[in-house]
Amino acid sequence: MSWDWFTDPDYWASRLVFQRMLAAVYLVAFVAAANQFRALLGERGLLPVPRFLKHVSFRESPSLFHWHYSDRFFAGVAWTGAAVSAALLLGAADPLPVWAHLLVWTLPWVLYLSIVNVGQVWYSYGWESLLLEAGFLAIFLGPAHVAPPVPVLWLLLWLLFRVEFGAGLIKMRGDPCWRNLTCLYYHHETQPMPGPLSWHFHHLPRRLHKVEVLANHFAQLVVPFALFAPQPAATVAAGVVIVTQGWLMLSGNFAWLNAVTITLAVPAIDGELLPLPRPQLTGPPEWYVGAVLAMAVAMVILSYWPVRNLLGRRQLMNYSFNRLHLSNSYGAFGSVTRERHEVVIEGTDEPAITPETVWREYELKGKPGDPRRRPPQVAPYHLRLDWQLWFTALSSRYAAGWLPALVTKLLSGDPQVRKLFRHDPFSGSRPTFVRARLFRYRYTTRQERRETGRWWVREPTGTVVRTCRLSPEGTPEPVGVD
Repeated sequence: MSWDWFTDPDYWASRLVFQRMLAAVYLVAFVAAANQFRALLGERGLLPVPRFLKHVSFRESPSLFHWHYSDRFFAGVAWTGAAVSAALLLGAADPLPVWAHLLVWTLPWVLYLSIVNVGQVWYSYGWESLLLEAGFLAIFLGPAHVAPPVPVLWLLLWLLFRVEFGAGLIKMRGDPCWRNLTCLYYHHETQPMPGPLSWHFHHLPRRLHKVEVLANHFAQLVVPFALFAPQPAATVAAGVVIVTQGWLMLSGNFAWLNAVTITLAVPAIDGELLPLPRPQLTGPPEWYVGAVLAMAVAMVILSYWPVRNLLGRRQLMNYSFNRLHLSNSYGAFGSVTRERHEVVIEGTDEPAITPETVWREYELKGKPGDPRRRPPQVAPYHLRLDWQLWFTALSSRYAAGWLPALVTKLLSGDPQVRKLFRHDPFSGSRPTFVRARLFRYRYTTRQERRETGRWWVREPTGTVVRTCRLSPEGTPEPVGVD
């Protein structure tokens, strides 16, 4: 039987590039999980997985960890995912039979789903669901010796459409500054994790900021429809998405959000434009055709919820409608903050608090701290504590459950928590007192930058955690000196 209607050899190279890029993002995600889980989620972490699992069923949160959890097992899951992702990146699955190829691509999806579904607040970001949804569709793309299945290619474009169009709609429905084109007067300064070039983006002429917003609206509200158009229009649309997302990568650190979005644009590119030698392709097995069509029907049904969300008046942003993180809603920056506030954690090893007490700052790896330090390039890596502290500066409700635990760990000199910071100001010893203050940050002007060498100007505005010490019971105890 001819399967010409089911496959399209012209997108063979696009499929191959997509698979390599997605495997690279998987690799980053698993390495980030392996490096940070003990402090955040481990048996003695800030939000321990075993405690979470006592209150959540497998049906509510599907995960391998319902059968067994230990820090060693979590590490095994994360590093196994990293190893499989590296193998996929190197093309190890390309020559496999179709059934084996499906199983190999299923493995990182199951492993990462298991991590996300026990990750609690540390894994509540939209790009987690985006990676899982893209990873699920990638399972059905097939190996290199079979032409790419058209239904999966269309579903990848549908996912990209929801990412872009959802982000565009949430802006137009949200903060008025998106409609009057002024949001970028503030965004480059107040975004969660500025990058090395963010200061320069902020100081671009305001007319150019308005042009940026207009270009964003065009890229997110108009271009996505062209993804479904015949070639070369689809390739042009994909190019606009890639350029736009590349611009965002230069202007700030958004973990792997931009990297996955660029990856999703690749299947829209005419494969004939990619100079990769195509092998002799074989026809797909009948069972594979049936599996892909069944999956496609299921995804169409699940699309009811995100479509209803897009058309509804109260659009949800970055929301999963099911525990498998399939057919999610996406969006970003429906509102833009006008001022930047940062939580700065400080400690001292002096025996008593006096007006002359010297406080030393726990500087994080990515978010602003020392005004003289240039914002680093972090993305596509995800620094979870840095991001969560940015949210905490917006509202204390984002710190519920874990900030007191963080203070306790710092007072006790926990080695795993210390690794979350850029450096330990006490070189492994325990501080006697810890506090957290709220600072208002703003970028220096060009003149201030020339005169002082600083990137930021900051001033204290309040207290997040009062000065405290470790009580005999092992909990933070305020000392009443603030």
